[in-house]
Amino acid sequence: MLMINDITIRMSGRLLIDRANIALPAGSKTGLVGHNGTGKSTLFRAIIGDIFPDSGNITMPQNTQIGQVLQEAPAVEQSLLDLVLTAHKERSDLLREAKTETDPARIAAIHARLTDIGAHTAEARASKILSGLGFDSHAQQRPSSSFSGGWRMRIALAAVLFTEPDLLLLDEPTNYLDIEGTLWLIDYIRLYPRTAIIISHDRNLLNSTVDFIMHLEDHKLTLWRGNYDQFEQQKSEAVKVQKKQTEKREIQQKHIQDFVARFRAQASKSRQAQSRLKALKKLKSITMWREKKTQPFIFPEAEKPAASPIITLSNVNVGYESGKPILKQLNLRIDNDDRIALLGLNGNGKSTFAKLLAGRLKSEQGEITLAPHLKIAYFAQHQLDNLRPEEGAVDHVRHLMPGKTEVQIRSAVARMGLSTEKMMTKAKDLSGGEKVRLLMGLTVFEGPHLLIFDEPTNHLDIDSRMELTHALNHFNGAIILISHDRHLIEATMNRLWCVKNETVLPYEGDMDAYHSEVIGSSSSQKTKVSSKKQPSLSKNAQRKINAQKRSDLAPLRKQITEIEALIEHLHKHITQLDEELVSASFNERLPEKAKERAKTTKALEEAEALWFALSDQYETRMVQN
Repeated sequence: MLMINDITIRMSGRLLIDRANIALPAGSKTGLVGHNGTGKSTLFRAIIGDIFPDSGNITMPQNTQIGQVLQEAPAVEQSLLDLVLTAHKERSDLLREAKTETDPARIAAIHARLTDIGAHTAEARASKILSGLGFDSHAQQRPSSSFSGGWRMRIALAAVLFTEPDLLLLDEPTNYLDIEGTLWLIDYIRLYPRTAIIISHDRNLLNSTVDFIMHLEDHKLTLWRGNYDQFEQQKSEAVKVQKKQTEKREIQQKHIQDFVARFRAQASKSRQAQSRLKALKKLKSITMWREKKTQPFIFPEAEKPAASPIITLSNVNVGYESGKPILKQLNLRIDNDDRIALLGLNGNGKSTFAKLLAGRLKSEQGEITLAPHLKIAYFAQHQLDNLRPEEGAVDHVRHLMPGKTEVQIRSAVARMGLSTEKMMTKAKDLSGGEKVRLLMGLTVFEGPHLLIFDEPTNHLDIDSRMELTHALNHFNGAIILISHDRHLIEATMNRLWCVKNETVLPYEGDMDAYHSEVIGSSSSQKTKVSSKKQPSLSKNAQRKINAQKRSDLAPLRKQITEIEALIEHLHKHITQLDEELVSASFNERLPEKAKERAKTTKALEEAEALWFALSDQYETRMVQN
């Protein structure tokens, strides 16, 4: 059990958490939520011992292993698979020790411990995790240095998941994942057998995985049983109760104040008036949850609607290098009321397709037809770097409104949801969420017919995501959306298109069907399974499959071979000891040799038991499928 005992935390003199008391049961899954900047990541730092509370303490069982993704995986020449495998320190240390150890008993103990921690299946488990996070078998053999920072964050996440810590701390784990990786991670967390705390603004993840919600607001940390939707409902009911209590208290106060005002001057009533004053002071004030109003997103619409179809693609190819298309033979139509979510693995071409529609990429062949006077607003996270760092929001908008008054310009900035104090703040000093609001406001400034949003929810807290959902639903135009946020997709989109196999095609199922397809597939390249009967395999094909199985089981086979060699060595050593015991006299250290024989016999029994267990596993896995 994790115990947070009356802790108070300040950072740079600023109060973040005030006298918090929380007890989390072992094996529980908890979502840690609250507005950006309230101190959620700071609480994680306190849990791992990176900082200490100003008062109080955090306790957990002795030797609790804590896992957290602190930074991206290093850019080294080591393969992804090896990098993840080495994250399990005990396994790595035991394997290293086994190579140099000479004591038979210790060797047997090492192999027994390796079996206990599942070392012989480690490679398969690591590969499965990497696959779920988007790395196919070829990518797993590549050096980590060949991947960008975002992909190395996935590698770091895979390494932490592989170690299966007693306490798993995840801080916005879906920020670097696509929808497929997010769906896989949700299933992984749901089945995780140990304690996990997750900072996330992904409503679907919080609804699908957690048993508790820890809510941090106004320096207070509170614990609620249930998922995020249940938390919202419970909190709403609690706010209603608080309002009624406050209204009742105010009525009591007024009655007492009226009595005191009427009778304080009368000698006969003076004592009663004083008594009522004391009662008034004793009325406990009720600490109300402040219902913080999140600023809305406002997307202005085009003056005149565009006639359907607004975009038609005929036999279009697109890519970044001539003659090397990423997407081929695109034959698609987008109407003025379409709301389309793009599904597909990272690297399949979703962003490429979005850039094509936005006019940021030219087609290599084929024809793209746009409706007359079509206005397109394109938003992508990488555009945040295009904001002028030394200019504030007012300066950015002034470039778009030449000749307008300061009042008109500030009114336009206010519609972006930025407060008065933030209007003049330099872009480089704005928070991630504030930068998103500014960029999004600049993007839609002229009133578009079509919104193309590529991962718009990064840096937005859960309330801002809800406001974005409302804005998209109220927008009277077409939308193309790329997002790892399933709730946003289901709440705003009416069509799904899948980007895979170098093309884009409508997906006929819903998100439940797509989730099942993603999780049900054994590889990261998901394809629908045909209902037709599969033809029998040729002998040559079957031989190849068996050869692949043997290759996959090579680490287990190697461990069995090592155990066999150990057993043979122990048998020889026992034989040698028996001969020495027969010929030895008491003075020739007979008791010591007898003890050594008993120790070696025990090591032999353990080695043989381990050999039987591993051999059984090997045979079972060879006949599977």
